[in-house]
Amino acid sequence: MASLTLARIAELTGGKIIQGQPDTLVTAYTFDSRNTTPGSIFFALKGIRDGHHYISDARHQGALAACVSRAVSGLPASFGLVRVDDTLTALERLAAQILAESQIRVVGITGSIGKTSTKEFTASLLSTRFRVLKSQGNYNNQIGLPMTILSVTGADQIAVLEMGMSRAGEIKKLTETAPPEVAVITRVAPVHLEFFNSLKDIALAKKEILMGARSGATAVLNGDDPLIRDIASDFSPDKIIYFGRHDKYPVRAEAIEHQGWAGLSFDLVFGQEKARVQLPFLNEGLITNLLAACSVAYYFGLTLAEVIPAFQNLPELSHRGQLIRFKNGLRLYDDSYNSNPVALEEVLKSLGRLPASRKIAVLGDMLELGPAENQFHQEIGTKIQSYGWDYLVTIGPRARFIAEGAISCDFNPSKIQSFDRSNQAAFWLKPFLQAGDLVLVKGSRGLSLETIVDYLKKELEN
Repeated sequence: MASLTLARIAELTGGKIIQGQPDTLVTAYTFDSRNTTPGSIFFALKGIRDGHHYISDARHQGALAACVSRAVSGLPASFGLVRVDDTLTALERLAAQILAESQIRVVGITGSIGKTSTKEFTASLLSTRFRVLKSQGNYNNQIGLPMTILSVTGADQIAVLEMGMSRAGEIKKLTETAPPEVAVITRVAPVHLEFFNSLKDIALAKKEILMGARSGATAVLNGDDPLIRDIASDFSPDKIIYFGRHDKYPVRAEAIEHQGWAGLSFDLVFGQEKARVQLPFLNEGLITNLLAACSVAYYFGLTLAEVIPAFQNLPELSHRGQLIRFKNGLRLYDDSYNSNPVALEEVLKSLGRLPASRKIAVLGDMLELGPAENQFHQEIGTKIQSYGWDYLVTIGPRARFIAEGAISCDFNPSKIQSFDRSNQAAFWLKPFLQAGDLVLVKGSRGLSLETIVDYLKKELEN
């Protein structure tokens, strides 16, 4: 953590100390009173709730000061208060100043799919040579990104930061706080299409990471995505590292083979080097995220001899492609964190190849797809049978259109169950599942499909 006096915080945020001692030393930063640690300054952010109402709670948890945008009463005179015009702007400004004064190099990662996996893979590979700071969890917005930066230490050399967005202009704001030296775009897909007129508009919103990158920055881009190639057409070609499947890309995957439950093997081309690798990935879509991470490692000068051993330590992400094995041979692939048409089709296609007595797709609504949401769901349904799935369970009103699409392509209606809520599906699944089954659970976060996974883990392991 960056340790700063209250006076220095006031200077960097453009604020004014209205209470407390200027030499009070702050050693931690928080916006959530429940997670406050001793020595903190609490940023009273205004959102659904007004953080000013929780300053007293933060103080009782050990906070020494708060950053506020209005007067607050009832606090002891020793408790520090820095008043600013806007507390979120102050948080962003403080993080930007801390970053600018450090020697840390920034990797910014965005994309419609695979941001978190790419971030985790990138941090894991770079850690073989560097001290790496990374975004925790899904700290990828105007609050989470500054909070990550404020956790920097003097030993950190590279910050790997996830940059998310749901509307135009949001990535631009993030790059103002943390302009990347390396700007990564994983893929463009119909995610948050509810807030955009087209996929092209989503791509242009992702382009903000290129426009906000520092002078002389390098772009790491998915060359297999034509929309990404289009938005990078005015970026200096000698500052682009493309990754993908094409033989002209410096980092690419060739000769991919599915090897059942053992995972995937492929030839990894890494500049002038090449090696055959075997990974436990069951979903081929993860290869794209790994190639993005390898491209960042390539930029920072790692060799293939350094990268390949690091594959053994790639992290497994909760609810993002975790394979859960039960005692009776039942397997559950937990991809319940989120869903969109591109990612769902990839996992259905990949897992549909696996040997299992029965393959059961448990699919929830895909949210924020805009006016064509029913069509997106129907189109997925038309592919269920051809990809090798035997049963379909849908959750939510939109997912019923997946069932409709499946039936239109001769999927047996008696092998379809539709529910309104996740707990209903969980209760139905428990007695239905058998030894040797493969179950895929995937849906948008709003459906809380992780409750199905948690319920089955609890009930079937007993």
